[in-house]
Amino acid sequence: MDAEAAKFIGAGLAAVGLGLAALGVGNVFAQFLSSALRNPSAADSQQGRLFIGFAAAELLGLLAFVVAMILLFVA
Repeated sequence: MDAEAAKFIGAGLAAVGLGLAALGVGNVFAQFLSSALRNPSAADSQQGRLFIGFAAAELLGLLAFVVAMILLFVA
């Protein structure tokens, strides 16, 4: 296998993390909305955890993007 082809395959596999991060963000908000509709009085106290979960999922997506870009343009 050519080194250039391996670089593109590795970047494509790293880019899969972007899609999984999008699923994670959707899951975080869906679960928050579900719990907020079940118990509206507790929704305000859980909003901080919502943003922490969103930030964690988004960080993993950005990390996957950075790895893909490093594989494409640096390595």
